[in-house]
Amino acid sequence: MTARGTSAMPGAMAPRASAPAARYESAATKPSAFEAQAARAKWLMLAPLLVVLLLVAGWPLIRTISESFTDAYLSSPDSKFVGLDNYVALMQDPRWRRAVLNTLAFALISVALETILGVAIALVLNANMPGRGLTRAAMLIPWAIPTVVSAKMWAWMLNDLNGVVNMMLMKIGLIAQPIAWLADPWLAMASVIAVDVWKATPFMALLALAALQTIPDEVYESAKLDGAGAWTIFTRITLPLIAAALTIAVIFRALDALRIFDVIYVLTGTTRATSTMSIYARQQLVEFQDVGFGSAAATCVFLIIAIIVAIVVTVRRVDVEPLRSAS
Repeated sequence: MTARGTSAMPGAMAPRASAPAARYESAATKPSAFEAQAARAKWLMLAPLLVVLLLVAGWPLIRTISESFTDAYLSSPDSKFVGLDNYVALMQDPRWRRAVLNTLAFALISVALETILGVAIALVLNANMPGRGLTRAAMLIPWAIPTVVSAKMWAWMLNDLNGVVNMMLMKIGLIAQPIAWLADPWLAMASVIAVDVWKATPFMALLALAALQTIPDEVYESAKLDGAGAWTIFTRITLPLIAAALTIAVIFRALDALRIFDVIYVLTGTTRATSTMSIYARQQLVEFQDVGFGSAAATCVFLIIAIIVAIVVTVRRVDVEPLRSAS
């Protein structure tokens, strides 16, 4: 009897011992009234912004997508539903495929160069040196100049007849005759990439510099005491701690580069060698007045950008923990 009683006792006591813990766990996970009220207040404060975004961005997007399934023209008020005909014709157009390749190549090369140069400039500006404040202010000048103004300025400088770039290269003996920078297909793409890199590198440098300034000096001092070299400190300490900020900067720059229009349009117009998706869509909508086909092109621009950004965010998830621990 005693053996049977003692063997049954642990089994009977187990539910009584776990019940308070289960009640405590459920009470801890259940949101309090204050948290629920705070969540409702957040949504109420965000509601006006969401309504404005829906009207400003949502309605034009919905209208563009709906027009892409019609044969609408600006010159004709009547239109009819054509299904996926515009998208099929768009995929079969070699000019659209060339525009997609141009856009992807432009975005990949320009964003990569801007990131590398931006980090390098940020590392220099983060060091203690005389005139650092003046140098930081001067660095922002290309970014502060309006895009159309800077593009037109570079168009004059790259002019093959009286451009200052050809004049300087001929004076120092690097070229024997003027080069048509914006007429040759390969040179034209290289030129627009160079102009965009000159324009957007300060933006990358500014974000990288802001991330660098969140890293405590004690981290570098400890690494130096352990015998770490400059390259090891950069790859094992600096780069991982600013990776989150760099990822956000790359996403923003990729968004701008994938929908690039103004720089290329001012420099080379609608030339096929440098035409991008946005230029192609604008040409169909404005010059050819083909609203249905142009809307299909604009919708594809939106979808391609959304897919690429989703892939980037998925592959390199933004982790803010390094920045929090560093600060």
